[in-house]
Amino acid sequence: MIPSRRFGLLFFVLLFMFAFTAGYAQTGDDAIARSAVASGQADFPSHTPINVNSGYAGALTIGSNVVLDADTGAVVSGSLGNAGLNSSALNGSAPIGGGNDDNFDVDNRRPNRSNIDGLITVATFDGAFVAQAGPSAGRDFRFTMLGNDPKLGGTTVFPANVDEISLQLLNADGSVFKTVPFAPFEQVTLESPNFEPLDYRSGHNIEFGDAVHRAQFFNVMRNNWHTLLVPKVINKVTITVPFFVNVQLGNGTIIQARSYFTGTAADGSTFVLMLSPLFNFFFTNEVVNEINVGNFTTNGMNMTMFPNTFLFNLNVNNPNVPGGCCVLGFHTFFRDGVFPEHRWITQYASWISPGIFGGGFQDVTAVSHELAETFGNPFVSNPAPNWQFPGQPANSKVCQNNLEEGDPIEVVANATAAIEVKERGFKFTYHPQNIPLLQWFEMGTTSSAIDGAFSFPDETVLPHSALPCPQ
Repeated sequence: MIPSRRFGLLFFVLLFMFAFTAGYAQTGDDAIARSAVASGQADFPSHTPINVNSGYAGALTIGSNVVLDADTGAVVSGSLGNAGLNSSALNGSAPIGGGNDDNFDVDNRRPNRSNIDGLITVATFDGAFVAQAGPSAGRDFRFTMLGNDPKLGGTTVFPANVDEISLQLLNADGSVFKTVPFAPFEQVTLESPNFEPLDYRSGHNIEFGDAVHRAQFFNVMRNNWHTLLVPKVINKVTITVPFFVNVQLGNGTIIQARSYFTGTAADGSTFVLMLSPLFNFFFTNEVVNEINVGNFTTNGMNMTMFPNTFLFNLNVNNPNVPGGCCVLGFHTFFRDGVFPEHRWITQYASWISPGIFGGGFQDVTAVSHELAETFGNPFVSNPAPNWQFPGQPANSKVCQNNLEEGDPIEVVANATAAIEVKERGFKFTYHPQNIPLLQWFEMGTTSSAIDGAFSFPDETVLPHSALPCPQ
């Protein structure tokens, strides 16, 4: 039967409406996403420890009837049904013992086992410093850091268990809008200074995190002291992200909110802004998955790596546009709460394509930030004198009182250092973050670190130690 013109017109109208609906996220979100990034600030917030029993093993999809807590991302109501892994296959191509092609000479290897009675976790060492200024002057601040005692020397080797996450974004009708893969960023992540042996003022043929660690203990360590990460891709997972999600506010009100927005980076890559409580749901469950199958280990640096994925807060007054933006990474640990307690050191970090953020934040800035903080504060518990963020007005009370070694520099204009990796046909200029050293938090007039510095590898970024938070 030949369709009438009227039927044909109706068909094309419906087709247009479907195409408009399916493409709404792409055509309408770019300006929204760019505006959210432009009006926001790159952030690396602290994250409280997570009980390994709080996750829903296998749950990487979420049904339309599920309600999440607006703050934590915990399931308030609704059934996850048969939610499960969309794609979870062990990466057989990653070589055993490493995720890149480099070898390290390990001199006097130290055991990677817990030095704290009652914990089954990574090797750590303890120390302390005395605050030299401000209301805390004369008070000692104790810390626990990753690795073995620098005064004893030797190399501690940690597996860096890399879990690569891709995103499958859905339209409002449940059809697939776009898949954002991690694959394009795999090699450049594994060949980055975080895992690549390079030369620094604090040592030769060493990784970035080790270089920073050595810089702050340079004048007390043995020369053969190293903290080494050996990367290995342990899994490749795809998470399905709905267009909307139901969240419950503190007063019990349930609202429907947009789950994500997309934009286009300068290199043509898609970047994704994701609602924070939904991300917390996915992150917790994926980490629990990897712990349950043995991919994430108590003696390792367990890393969930995302492609251009940044978090925004819920906008309660208008849940169809992003709230405060943008979280680029955090570190924490999972624990089982029994004795002896198992602890899995874990972090979320995103690859960052150029042009999305200012301050030189791109490629592995987030990874380097979180690794440095995990080296310096693995259990997110090290205190510090209440310090003021650099560059603030004299009377500003924008302050923190913890030993999070990446945070102070994240707000300065020259937050990152350009470091080139060049080998066997591979060449890339990376932008890891400059890191404040332990001595910066001491609030002294001089530094006992390498070259009397307060930051590294760019020793000029912080010309003096921290200023006390105004009273």
